[in-house]
Amino acid sequence: MTTDNQFDLIVIGAGPGGYVAAIRASQLGLRVACVEREGLGGICLNWGCIPTKALLRSAEVFELMHRAAEFGLKASGVEADFAAIIVRSRDISSKISKGVAFLFKKNNITHIAGTATLLARSGVWQPHRVSVQGADGSALTYAAKHVLVATGARARPMPGAAFDDARIIDYRRAMTMPAQPKRLAVLGAGAIGVEFASFYRALGTEVTIVEFEPRLVPREDAEVSAELGRAFAKRGIALALNTKLLSATASASDVTLALEAREGGAASTLVADALLVAVGVVANTENLGLEAHGISTSRGFIVVDDALRAADGIYAIGDVIGRGLAHTASAEGVFVAEYLAGLAPKPVPYHAIPACTYCHPEVASVGMTEAAAKDAGIPLRIGKFPFKPLGKTMAAGEYPGFVKTLWHAETGELVGAHLIGPAVTDLIGEMTLAKTTEVNAESLLHTVHAHPTFAEALKEATEAALGHAIHL
Repeated sequence: MTTDNQFDLIVIGAGPGGYVAAIRASQLGLRVACVEREGLGGICLNWGCIPTKALLRSAEVFELMHRAAEFGLKASGVEADFAAIIVRSRDISSKISKGVAFLFKKNNITHIAGTATLLARSGVWQPHRVSVQGADGSALTYAAKHVLVATGARARPMPGAAFDDARIIDYRRAMTMPAQPKRLAVLGAGAIGVEFASFYRALGTEVTIVEFEPRLVPREDAEVSAELGRAFAKRGIALALNTKLLSATASASDVTLALEAREGGAASTLVADALLVAVGVVANTENLGLEAHGISTSRGFIVVDDALRAADGIYAIGDVIGRGLAHTASAEGVFVAEYLAGLAPKPVPYHAIPACTYCHPEVASVGMTEAAAKDAGIPLRIGKFPFKPLGKTMAAGEYPGFVKTLWHAETGELVGAHLIGPAVTDLIGEMTLAKTTEVNAESLLHTVHAHPTFAEALKEATEAALGHAIHL
């Protein structure tokens, strides 16, 4: 094997976990290769985070144009060009993927196109070998002291609703449909489901969300879920909560959903042009060669230790270990790179990972929900402040929503923050910093927040928790 095929680290997968790990490892002096069978940037840049936000921005602008009179403007003949919206989204993803290629070149990272398989090791002191099969069927073998698995995940199919890429679709197809559906059913009210529901409703599609749980975004604070439900109902999105899907039958023209109330209630039928199944993900672990290294899985996800190690010299991060969220994978990638370079990196702060949902209105959170904190017996000071009284909210004409902060009643540390409303996916950064540092309620209040801004709601909610909100 030539030196051209030998590396310190081979990263399998070039998503936000893999490519970030590759870059950081190279910065620290390791010789790095990254194997990717599709586009650089993985699902996030090509089929998830980035293109969906482009779609949602187009929808937001479209809705604003129809509200022109509210802002003293005149607009007529405003129409959505669905095909052009899709093209814009794909173009943005392509540009960012090319940006990752540039970063690989800048950081002297070898990009290997193809599908990787871990080969059995001949001895514990021998390097790991990775076979990569190219699109033409040819295969080459590479060697490295360490391997990082960052192969991500894909949409999980639902029993009784097999994907057919036409009437029963996953998130990939939802952002590349040849024509805008007049009626869309969305199965699952997590981030992916509510984002696509928000996008298609803004363009005029009749949308129905079917969710097994009693509320939207069920992992968020209950008050946030309730507020989002009200906002979606106001936008004309139909909600079938506490409802399970029995089957989905596709025809050439539509798809028929057989539904049943969760608690054994009456059955019902829903007909739509398409059904988007958004009920979770399945890890991409097939044919990776995990068995040859004794790597364990749980519920299909790779099991790792505190150092994110799956086996001797083999590490795993991101969706493939069931953690989810692109920024979590990036943080894990940096941790592994620094660990392998001999540094002493701080562990990833899993207790303080922000969650963001980019529907309209936006949702963001960090830390524990009120229910979880109370179940844990944590004494709380809870403050809640609506965006509505803020001058910035009125001027922007945004859906109000609110900020809810949970502070430890004895130590003053932030337990959790839950936001719904304008720009909250950006505002959550301040509360995440508070969660990961020694910022407490008093020190946040002593931080002067610019006026007029949406960020004033963070301070006002904290003041409310301490019993002296100024504008409430």
